[in-house]
Amino acid sequence: MLIGLMVAMSATAAQQVSDPEEQSQVIKILNTMETDEAPAVRDTVAEPRIILVDQPAAAEPDAKENTFTVDAQVRARGEYNHGAIIPRELGDKAAIFVNNRARVSLGYERRNLQLRASIQHTGVWGQDDMRDRNGRVAMNEAWARANTNNGLFMQLGRQILSYDDERILGASDWNVAGNSHDALRLGWESAEHKVHVIGAFNQMSENNRDDLYYGGPMPYKNLIGAWYHYQARTQPVGVSVLGLNIAQERKKTETVDSRVEYMQVAGTHVTYSPMDFTFSASAYFEFGHTLEGRDISAYMASGRAQYNGDIVGGFLAYDYLSGNNGRNTNQHAFIPLYGTSHKFGGAMDFFTGTVHTGLQDAQAGVFVNLGRIRPELGRLVTISGTYHYFLTGEKYGPYEWGIGHEADFQVSCRLMRDLTITAGYSFMLGTETFEFLNGGNKDIWQDWGFLSINFTPRLFKLNW
Repeated sequence: MLIGLMVAMSATAAQQVSDPEEQSQVIKILNTMETDEAPAVRDTVAEPRIILVDQPAAAEPDAKENTFTVDAQVRARGEYNHGAIIPRELGDKAAIFVNNRARVSLGYERRNLQLRASIQHTGVWGQDDMRDRNGRVAMNEAWARANTNNGLFMQLGRQILSYDDERILGASDWNVAGNSHDALRLGWESAEHKVHVIGAFNQMSENNRDDLYYGGPMPYKNLIGAWYHYQARTQPVGVSVLGLNIAQERKKTETVDSRVEYMQVAGTHVTYSPMDFTFSASAYFEFGHTLEGRDISAYMASGRAQYNGDIVGGFLAYDYLSGNNGRNTNQHAFIPLYGTSHKFGGAMDFFTGTVHTGLQDAQAGVFVNLGRIRPELGRLVTISGTYHYFLTGEKYGPYEWGIGHEADFQVSCRLMRDLTITAGYSFMLGTETFEFLNGGNKDIWQDWGFLSINFTPRLFKLNW
């Protein structure tokens, strides 16, 4: 009997050793992809999150070390502009056009190394000759990133700087070209802490002995920044701190020499996400000097409460941007800088730049998800509506506080994993203050609509 028991135990142990599922760790690579309009392919190489299950084990002998991918995006967006961005006057006709982005992205990854190259052609249908040989093709991304085993990294080249809610630095994916910076990023990341240091230095050409950059393609001569993010392990709390020092150059004239002016921005972004709710708040302060040499003392603050229901959800939000009151020459109006401006201030983009009177934006929104949940797509259709009530941030002269009411509606349909169709319509009802700030005629209907078709396929993936 004892011999039989020993034989049975030996057979069981041999079976466990021979089962590769039991003796090796389970490794899951999770890549999430998103864009502004709807979930789709991310514009940067997704960093893998590795989840280890059970006890550590040696890597499998046939594990693939290298990954090469080719992704594409073709996005055409037709717009009917009957008063967006610049309000229309009585008798003005609508502008109707189609803008297009065609992008091809190459990505390479191996242990502790990532490379990304993304080229794109952007423009409006009909801008280029049928036989055009000088099309607008540009590098959207061209960077390399080296990582160490202890969390340090270095990322160098043309890259997208996207932080927090993208109020200050963002991808601006709604824009047909998007935002890219020529920069160096150094940092350290762990499960709870992330620290990034950013540096950029721009010149018009090689051997620029005068060191002049006024009127350059980039909106700044150089930029130095730092970002820190803390994500609690046991609570759904995240806290970020961002600081930037920005140099801009004043153009030389007959009476004024060229001069570099510096402005600074510093602030925080906080999130708390219990259960199906998300609460967030931001505050940023600006100081330093404008290009004209005026002192800057400006700030903004925002808060948002959102319910993320599986079928129905909604939010309430409020943004305040400081402004000038017309009684002094200092710059008190908040400058939006390099964020994703289309996310803030309404879909009609009346307030994407600096509003010299400041701005208050009280918002309420609701969304409805329709269709059966599919693991690869989520809900098939999302319908959303947002209401904005705009006021000035400061009382300005004889004008009233109220600027007007804007309503934004959007429908997004995910037909396939890599095909999304989105349509939207907005209208604005303005006051005399709106007419003073933006022009146009407040007594006529200002509206805008769009239809976007977005293909985002992964064309090729190779592991070796």
